Amino acid sequence: MTTVLNISLNDLNSEFINSLKQKFGKTTEVEIRLQDKSPADDLFSEDDFWRVIDTIDWSKKGAENKLKPAVKMLAEMPVSSMYIFADRLSAKLYYLDTRAHAEAYAAKDPEHFISADDFLYARCAVVAEGKEYYEKVLNDPSQMPNEIVFEPLLYLADDAFEMKMGIPFNYMPTYNYETQSNKAGWQID
Repeated sequence: MTTVLNISLNDLNSEFINSLKQKFGKTTEVEIRLQDKSPADDLFSEDDFWRVIDTIDWSKKGAENKLKPAVKMLAEMPVSSMYIFADRLSAKLYYLDTRAHAEAYAAKDPEHFISADDFLYARCAVVAEGKEYYEKVLNDPSQMPNEIVFEPLLYLADDAFEMKMGIPFNYMPTYNYETQSNKAGWQID
């Protein structure tokens, strides 16, 4: 049996949770869905996203050290910011997932090979380079690099969430950013 309860966060307290335990038992699983009524920009704006990205420290050695300032900055924000960051990142990666970007990426390889994973990681590198570079590549697919990758960007929100909450980030972002998920972007004109 599934029971759906709609309750304001203001009314969610230990007394309410204890009453649920008594009524449903301690083995009952609970799924929490937050239905935020305010626009995402009020919680975590596009500028906030790029401010986090801009804290990546390219002077450091190792991906973890490069990302450390960004992870720390995001972890100091409200938890909702981590979810919105993950959604914004997924959208940016999705919009770069086009045939034109992939062909430009493959053209720079002697065998014109497209590795689905490497193409994703190259798209991560484009976002990690910052807003100006992202917009340049987004608007001109011929600028798509194939010599840089930055897979660890995919885990920035996960690391920030775990740093703040002490538990793993179990979230599926809004956009599927795997290579060829953007069906419209891969259509042949």
